[in-house]
Amino acid sequence: MTQEYTAESRVDGADDNDPPKSRIRTLADRWRGDRGIWRRGVVVAVLAVLTALLMILHAQVPNRIGNLGSLMETFLPWLGLLVPVLLVAALVRRSATALIALLLPTVVWANLFGGLLIGKSGAGGDLTVATHNVNAENPDPEGTAREIVESGADVVALEELKASAVPTYEKALGATYKYRSVQGTVGLWSKYPLSGSRPVDIRMGWTRAMRSTVMTPQGAIAVYVAHLPSVRVKLHAGFTANQRDDSADALGEAIADERMDRIVLLGDLNGTMNDRSLNAVTSQMRSTQGAAGDGYGFSWPAAFPMARIDQIMVKGVEPKSSWTLPRTGSDHLPIAARIELSQ
Repeated sequence: MTQEYTAESRVDGADDNDPPKSRIRTLADRWRGDRGIWRRGVVVAVLAVLTALLMILHAQVPNRIGNLGSLMETFLPWLGLLVPVLLVAALVRRSATALIALLLPTVVWANLFGGLLIGKSGAGGDLTVATHNVNAENPDPEGTAREIVESGADVVALEELKASAVPTYEKALGATYKYRSVQGTVGLWSKYPLSGSRPVDIRMGWTRAMRSTVMTPQGAIAVYVAHLPSVRVKLHAGFTANQRDDSADALGEAIADERMDRIVLLGDLNGTMNDRSLNAVTSQMRSTQGAAGDGYGFSWPAAFPMARIDQIMVKGVEPKSSWTLPRTGSDHLPIAARIELSQ
């Protein structure tokens, strides 16, 4: 009985005690002798091709129905997770067709997002900037302010400032940042003098954006702080982002009209660099994370970051490094960047 079982097991596949190389050789032999490996797994292969097409043609996905295109673009890098799932399915089905088809989404994803896995941070830079949506319901504004101070930033933008919490932030940041301006629910703190601080109309009916001139040792720069309207995903309405899109257009117009050559935008844009609806802004500025960051720099939600909706963008200056800061009492992570002004 034992001998028969052993013999059968050796015919059907590798024994549990066989070395790994022997198991791989046995598996390869079974695949070579299987005439169905090209016929099976057609569904998996089709899904692999569709995944690649979605990544390549994401800009063609229409926004007319529930802003579906913007929703997909917000989480576009995560489409890559379908590749290992489909790989498992292809192996289970023992499908050579599916395995070959999976090369397409793998190459496309690597081309679109693989470069973000390579650290691009460099040395140098003469100004460190940071931005943080502090969350109006933040239970520890003092602790959040301390984290900001410890970042070593020269210029700090805060969004979602609750009126009752502003004095707390002013007190906690005042010793480090001598100059400040709060406009509505956004504010700017700086080690260097500010001038010309004013609200920026982003068509919301109340102030959630501002502009100020910062007089750095390397000269003046225009700094914008913005908190674009929130977006929601609803079953009956899809990705509700119309108000955000209108505000992004208004912000883009303000930046386009800026007379200064060196511009820095800090804020919570409630959208990623891939989102076409932010083109009015992203088409004329560079992301510090994309140009000089390490990794994806996801900033929201803080408990398990899945998207970088908080942005530092520049025009007329050179990004040198970009990173996320430790978690605070907010549902967003603060982010920072080092930029070169003296070019």
